[in-house]
Amino acid sequence: MTTTAQPPATAQAPTAQIFPVQIHFDDLDALGMVHNARYALFVERAITAYWVDRGWSYTAERTQYDDTFLAVREFRIEYLAPILGAGDAAVHIWIEHLGRTSIVYGFRLLSADHATVHASGRRAQVKLDPATLRPSPLSDALRAAAIPLMDTDAIRPVA
Repeated sequence: MTTTAQPPATAQAPTAQIFPVQIHFDDLDALGMVHNARYALFVERAITAYWVDRGWSYTAERTQYDDTFLAVREFRIEYLAPILGAGDAAVHIWIEHLGRTSIVYGFRLLSADHATVHASGRRAQVKLDPATLRPSPLSDALRAAAIPLMDTDAIRPVA
């Protein structure tokens, strides 16, 4: 399930999609905080949920898009405030840049009430030609489905 929401004005990020996240005991490290590697997993799940809701699949026979061979080029996370214990949180995602062969997502991990930004960052991926492993143009269908995640007038998140 996704919600379209505007985060608090002090958060300085664009309106896009916010996905709920459940933090489980096995997401925690020995200090009772969410383990750093889990943040990336939560972001991956939010991005995947967005595209699956729009008919995308890893399997070429099941997807509505020609874009099934995508590789992560960059994943950067800045940890701002630890998430302590199990419970609810949220992932806010948007597209910062949609290029000819690549997509750059911005993201923030938020408290359940969206008042606290626990982490922020960016994730870039490139569509590859499976035969040559060289960059390949994104489809028009994928570009059209990406529009709800784009906000060209938005304020960029604090770096």
